[in-house]
Amino acid sequence: MTFTPETDSLKIPKSVTSAASQPLNVAPNNPLRSPYWRTGIPTGLWAWNHLYTPKEKGFKHWLYKRIAKPPVLISKVRPDLRVKVSGQIFENHGYFGVRGDYELLPSRHKPDKKAKVNYRFTVPAPHTYDSIQYLAAPGEVGKIVDSLRAGTLLRRGAVYNLDTLTAERNRIATALRSLGYYYFRPEYIVYEADTTQRPYKVELRMRLAEGIPPAAMRPYRVGSVNISLFNPVPGPVDTMTLGPVRVRYQKPLKIRPRILQGAIALTPGQLFNVEAQNTTQTNLNKLGIFNSVSLTVPPLDSLGTKCDSLDVRISATFDKPMQADFEADLTSKSNSYLGPGITFGLRHNNLFKGGEVLALNLTGSYEWQTGNQRQYETKPTAVNSYEFGLNASLGIPRILAPGYRYRRPVYPAQTTFKIGADLMNRPKYFRMLALNVSAGYDFRTSPYSSHSLTVFKLTYNKLLHTSHEFDSTMQQNPAVALSFSDQFIPSLSYTYTFDKTYGRRQNNRFVFQSTITDAGNILSALYGIFGSHGTKKLFGSPFSQFVKGIVEAKWYHKVGQHNMLASRLLVGAGYAYGNSQVMPYSEQFYIGGANSIRAFTVRSLGPGSYRPPKDQVNGYWDQTGDFKIEANVEFRFRMMGRLGGAVFVDAGNIWLLKKDPQRPGGVLRAKGFWNDIALGTGVGLRYDISVLVLRLDLGIGIHTPYPDPDKKGYYNIQSFKDGLGLHLAIGYPF
Repeated sequence: MTFTPETDSLKIPKSVTSAASQPLNVAPNNPLRSPYWRTGIPTGLWAWNHLYTPKEKGFKHWLYKRIAKPPVLISKVRPDLRVKVSGQIFENHGYFGVRGDYELLPSRHKPDKKAKVNYRFTVPAPHTYDSIQYLAAPGEVGKIVDSLRAGTLLRRGAVYNLDTLTAERNRIATALRSLGYYYFRPEYIVYEADTTQRPYKVELRMRLAEGIPPAAMRPYRVGSVNISLFNPVPGPVDTMTLGPVRVRYQKPLKIRPRILQGAIALTPGQLFNVEAQNTTQTNLNKLGIFNSVSLTVPPLDSLGTKCDSLDVRISATFDKPMQADFEADLTSKSNSYLGPGITFGLRHNNLFKGGEVLALNLTGSYEWQTGNQRQYETKPTAVNSYEFGLNASLGIPRILAPGYRYRRPVYPAQTTFKIGADLMNRPKYFRMLALNVSAGYDFRTSPYSSHSLTVFKLTYNKLLHTSHEFDSTMQQNPAVALSFSDQFIPSLSYTYTFDKTYGRRQNNRFVFQSTITDAGNILSALYGIFGSHGTKKLFGSPFSQFVKGIVEAKWYHKVGQHNMLASRLLVGAGYAYGNSQVMPYSEQFYIGGANSIRAFTVRSLGPGSYRPPKDQVNGYWDQTGDFKIEANVEFRFRMMGRLGGAVFVDAGNIWLLKKDPQRPGGVLRAKGFWNDIALGTGVGLRYDISVLVLRLDLGIGIHTPYPDPDKKGYYNIQSFKDGLGLHLAIGYPF
């Protein structure tokens, strides 16, 4: 398709040509359901012509129903009609008099069966506003409209645009409805445009439509407010009053009266405000305790001529308070590693009758290795390790802080308290217990920006048991030993998340998240004020002191209706100082696994080009670092029905920021940086069952950061089999 300006000086905005192109794009006969991605193998058309069977059963019929696609015929495409639709889109953007036509281009090989359509448009200069006659209305409506004139979206000299005209009348209608004119609608405002007076000029007049109902030109106040509350299981009915609001409910009442009263933004006697109506319904929904909420006012045809108030009826049904969740994942590696993980959660969504959520989560993972993992091992080994965690959290749907008790935030806010314990067991090596308690806030400042502030978190790590092999290794590697020492981690953290979907068809989504963690610095400063020097302790154990930051960016681009290009870039760094020489083991970075570089297992890479000594059969505990970089690109496509596929590329590694003689090659450096980046690719299957996605990924190793004199070149995997990793998990990796 071509868009040719009438004059060389005219430049057509890309947004206009993009909008005009949409009706012209038709998916051809090929496997992908998008006009932008074509292949030369028309699978759907082949199945339509060769797999049809009159029998409505059997494998052939099933395959036909799944992949067959009817031919895309020129007669059904209707190029002439599409030219007219594109011309109308040009007019909506101010380009009147666009001349469009099309030409059929038969295929050279099959001119009687295949053809392309070439569209051509000649675009004149756009029309601009020459004069604008603003809306004139009688009585109080006219005064309100006059007060809005200064902020109008319509400017003399601007290009005519239908979207701007629609936005302006919506702005006026919204202002009127917020001042009691509940039944006023945007369609009661019409435009008259005259393009005949001057070339490329529009004389615009805004006026009220004919036949507007009298009720739309009359302000209303809030009448009575009646609330009906229903339980999942019917019970006896009772009533109560909350000021001027009357509540009818089924016993037992599952919400505190003060919470219910605080959610109602409509007050009898005040001018009816549509924004207050929407706020009331939003407040009730975001409590998280109702299965459904409806708010109704009398219909227009039921009002009398003397009625000046609107009675409000609110009906809500409580949801079941208890909820259970279960997740599982399984990872397999060709080197005999196998590790399933499960998460079981219980939630009570209305603990204290105010939308408070009490959640209990039990997590567990188990990893075992059998067989001969490395060629240099003299005998098969059996390594079994597991982790268990029990965590409880209490979420309160409001900010608990001085001065916030009676505030009504525009966006949802929550105060969260957490307590938990995690047990990590590495048989033949160590057993570690981590206890934690924290308190923080989660809130939004816009539809796109959310914040998470942990004002207090205290973690205690303790080694419960160590083996002789582990103690010997720690004696040889003091830096790693320090990360395993018994210590407290007092910290606070802040996370900012920006999440926005954009584009004319909302086909792009960008997510940016950054987290900064500060540990031990406030406590260290307090010790310094009181003259404490040297290693500082809390409850008899040293506490950790470090700063850690993580930045993550994700971009999703929708290709067609069912395909997605997803990408992620993550960078993290942590630095220990003051009271600590290294960050705690639980705070250090690691890489690999089902949600990372899928060609490698968890903690099997890095830091840098360091590789555990050959005599350490299971040296993964020290494959952690202070700096991490990871990048992922994945193309997700629909195959048939709920089954989808994926092709992905993963890259990244971890490094040390301080040199460790016991881990040569582990420190971050510019020289050899790109050789330290591990690279893997692979393919996967996804099965969408609505509530969750089952994922199976086969990772294929391409490059490891380990120098190997026997395997030169960028592809340095010992054998293709050694570079395979199979992951079965729930949900997308990012």
